[in-house]
Amino acid sequence: MPQPTSRRRFRAGLRRPRLPLLRAPGRPALATLLTASVLAGAYAVQAVAALTPHVPLLLAATALSLAVEGVLYRWQRGVPALFAKAHADVTVRHVLRDLLLVVGLLRLGEQHRETQYASLLAGLLLCYALHCAIQAVSVLVRRTRTLPVVTRNIDASALRLSPAPPALLRRPGHRLLVFGLPATAGLTATAVTDDARYAAAGTGLSLVLALGGLAVLSLRLLPGRRPAGEQEVLAWFDAWLAEYRPTVGLYFSGGPSSVYQAGMWLEPLARLEGRPLIVLRERFMVSRIPATDIPIVCLPKVPTLMRLEHSTLQVLIHPSNSGKTSQVLRIPTIKHAFVNHGESDKLSSCNPYAKAYDEVWVAGPAARERYALAEVGVEDKDVVEIGRPQLDAVRPYAGPPTGAYLTVLYAPTWEGWDGNPGNTSLIEAGENLVRALLGDPRVRLLYKPHPLTGSVDPRAGAADRRIRELVRAANRVRSGPRPSSSEELAARTAELDRLTAAEFREGADQAERMLVQSVPPAGRAEAVARATRAWEKAYWASLPEWEHQVVEDARPSLYSCFDTADLLISDVSSVISDFLASGKPYAVTNTGGLTEETFRARFPTVTAATVLTPDATGVPALLETVRHPEKDDLAEARAELRLHLLGPTEPSSQERFAEAVRVLGAKAAAHRARTTGRTATGVPAPRQARPTPARITLPAPERPGQLA
Repeated sequence: MPQPTSRRRFRAGLRRPRLPLLRAPGRPALATLLTASVLAGAYAVQAVAALTPHVPLLLAATALSLAVEGVLYRWQRGVPALFAKAHADVTVRHVLRDLLLVVGLLRLGEQHRETQYASLLAGLLLCYALHCAIQAVSVLVRRTRTLPVVTRNIDASALRLSPAPPALLRRPGHRLLVFGLPATAGLTATAVTDDARYAAAGTGLSLVLALGGLAVLSLRLLPGRRPAGEQEVLAWFDAWLAEYRPTVGLYFSGGPSSVYQAGMWLEPLARLEGRPLIVLRERFMVSRIPATDIPIVCLPKVPTLMRLEHSTLQVLIHPSNSGKTSQVLRIPTIKHAFVNHGESDKLSSCNPYAKAYDEVWVAGPAARERYALAEVGVEDKDVVEIGRPQLDAVRPYAGPPTGAYLTVLYAPTWEGWDGNPGNTSLIEAGENLVRALLGDPRVRLLYKPHPLTGSVDPRAGAADRRIRELVRAANRVRSGPRPSSSEELAARTAELDRLTAAEFREGADQAERMLVQSVPPAGRAEAVARATRAWEKAYWASLPEWEHQVVEDARPSLYSCFDTADLLISDVSSVISDFLASGKPYAVTNTGGLTEETFRARFPTVTAATVLTPDATGVPALLETVRHPEKDDLAEARAELRLHLLGPTEPSSQERFAEAVRVLGAKAAAHRARTTGRTATGVPAPRQARPTPARITLPAPERPGQLA
């Protein structure tokens, strides 16, 4: 397989999504307004200079407008879209810029030179016509390379995939700026020197560039250069399904910030004995799924999705609900299980949508009771307890901290959709908690906010920024020994990136990525697991034991933070349920205005927690119980709650998960056998012909149109 020369590295799933609300309020709008104003002012000055005429001013305004255009497409990509809404897209702006230069030349030139300038104007018009032709061909090429099925970890070379055309030819704004720059420069030089040869040379060079780009794109439309057509791709996909014979899959649909919901089920799915498959619906999600050896297929259209009905796929697990989930539930040959991406006492953990699935797989008895109390239509017989396979590797409690510092993990959840003040502690209690923790000289804080923090309520985003600043300020006044070298971490990072990061040529499209991300080498999954463990060990060893940390990337994982922390402070969320697997102390902040008794009664996951108030007055006493376990009177309650929330430790959660897949798969196979038998033998035979009864003749109606 040919490898591109110019490459960039894409770390799938390793970067936290950047949410607009996490920025300082007002700055993006101010930058947009300033850039747009400068560009509009440059055109206004250029128009005045062309009509005056004033050559130095015309030159300066033209150069300024070109410079601002470059800034737009490099740092302010939202501004071109804003201009396009006002019908002032890049083509209009470029035509206006060159037109003003021509006006300036006409104002500067003599009467007899208008004919000469007319030929230059004709050349410019031809340049713009070629630009439109390139854009039309670019759209056709993009359509031929937009396949009905997008894959990863699958050999799709039979689809005649090839590297994408140069990115410059596919981006109209960049292309017009580059291809039109010689003509604009030539016109400007002519305005300064009064020598029309500069304008002619620049326009000629722009024409050559445009013709070359059109030729390069047009070659992509030749029959031998196009990827496989839609029907050919679908036939190939059917053949691949028949050869691979998947048995269990993960179905996921969502936005960029929700990819973690699917990521937590990748390893349990990969450890199953069957032939797993990941089914996605959004094309962009294919590259965002974290590193895995499991074959990935993206089926954007419903008719393509329905082809799974004729495959060997028996079970699909669903870590989240989405609008597109109802589409796959229509496939009768597949059994569907809702596994959720975490369990908590929130209403979202017993959503009425769950009754649409064949079974609901939960961690332990607590979730079963939660569904029964919620009365959302999920019958008890359809609830299966499988534990949490992701937590099998979480290290259990090994006693109080032995080092100089007590490590506290503060992992607040996000603000949610319903506006309940009790959803997140960030807004009302976050800064108080952090100040109380930072005020203890023997505490090291790990602050890990939820990826969706600030996406609904700006106050949560603002609190998050202030907490980060508190952590930075605390580190500036704290000092201590640092690890001598981070060479080990750098080596482990390089190794893990080599195993997990896909390298793409700059401007690679989905078809090219399918070609690059083919079948992974044998044993890569095991190598990734070993490299991840080695990286996490090196990561924590590279940090000073006294230094507070803000953990915001996908590495280290939340479960790695569990292993490092001595104490968790969080909100009512799945984080505390998962942390109970460690058996370590935890605290929950009560920001909903409830009394402690009501708070504990309403949220069973809090029964074994220390309840903190928004003013964080209970933090010192909490830290004391962690340092001195004899003062911890909640240890036994945590053990009982862990059993209630997560189920027994034997057999392991992974074994119970595998058994649930096997049992539900057997039900799917039995159902398929029954329906296939009905289709083959249960079609009713044609009825025997019966004697036609004697026809009764009715008297004719007395008036036309009147029935007798």
